[in-house]
Amino acid sequence: MELAAFLVCAVVAVAAGAAVFRVDSMARATYALAVSFVAVGAALLLLDLAYLGVVTVLMMVMEMAIMAVFMIMFMMNPAGLMPMSMLHNKRGALAVSGAAFVALAAGALLVPWPERRGTPPEDTAHAAGQAVMGSKMLVMIGVGAVLFATIVAALVLAAARSRYDPRGEHGGDLEQRAHGEGARR
Repeated sequence: MELAAFLVCAVVAVAAGAAVFRVDSMARATYALAVSFVAVGAALLLLDLAYLGVVTVLMMVMEMAIMAVFMIMFMMNPAGLMPMSMLHNKRGALAVSGAAFVALAAGALLVPWPERRGTPPEDTAHAAGQAVMGSKMLVMIGVGAVLFATIVAALVLAAARSRYDPRGEHGGDLEQRAHGEGARR
């Protein structure tokens, strides 16, 4: 049963990752990437890597949500939904990705793998957290606060008035209204 679930997660992750380059808009590519990473996180959970699986899902979903907010705010085409090509320099990208694949495959197959030393820790989640974070936990807490502030600032900027509404909600120039000139008209 676990093997079948893992294979489903693997297929979904690869298919959604490929869809990032097949769909015709930034918004759809963003959601395809989010689905791919959620499937990777689910696969990590099936491998009993609970900490890494949950962190992967939380980070990627939050990152894609932030990306969607910024697309809605700043992209020239509304919400990144206008058709566009996600592929640039196709031949160069194919050559570089093919060379990277061959180099990584050769490294995985030809390099002698080290023998395991020691025994796995009793609490693998704690050990993984220490390995990933270690002394950087304070930094990660700060990064979390900065990301939260970024989300709040993005929503404040996107709400009420936008760059497409420079004259304000009720018409009239904002500068004139600030100086009381708009009220006299």
